[in-house]
Amino acid sequence: MNKSAIWLTIFLSVLLWSGYQPKDQFTWFLEVLPAIAALPLLFFTRKSFPLTSLAYGLILVHAVILMVGGHYTYAEVPLFDDIAQWMGSDRNNYDKVGHLAQGFIPALLAREVLIRQAVLQPGAWCHFLVCCFALALSAFYELIEWWVALATGEDAEAFLGTQGYVWDTQSDMMMALIGAISCLVLLSRVHDRLISDINAVR
Repeated sequence: MNKSAIWLTIFLSVLLWSGYQPKDQFTWFLEVLPAIAALPLLFFTRKSFPLTSLAYGLILVHAVILMVGGHYTYAEVPLFDDIAQWMGSDRNNYDKVGHLAQGFIPALLAREVLIRQAVLQPGAWCHFLVCCFALALSAFYELIEWWVALATGEDAEAFLGTQGYVWDTQSDMMMALIGAISCLVLLSRVHDRLISDINAVR
């Protein structure tokens, strides 16, 4: 079984599990929609603009995070209920994991596109604009949550996942920024090597 088949098997298996009797069907749809939308995009660009193996792997990780959050709702993921109890808190912080990933993975994807399309060279300006992109994406997602809440009222409460925290929106964006910076610090060098490899093949 090749890497693409393994990737697709994991994706579809988790998606099927996630969609089986989720906590809230409407919330499940909203949470997994980005992952489902990414699938045809990755399929149709696999030959014209194949990504690095690191990018594909992180996309899968992000998709799994979305699907787990969709199945339970972000405020009720069991493991993070246990973690909250251990820490003496009453807040389930799985949503913060989701927003950390919302900065970490898109940052790597933005970096890959900017470098491979020769928009920017690796370096300070690339890092700065990648962080700007991650923050913009996070802010836009918060706007989507607001629009959904206005359109659907109480039906969107589980999707918002604020759990009564007044600074939830701001902390979500901060987590995305931390995720983007962490990605650049931890993965830039290995990412550069993988980009060089894929450019050499093409």
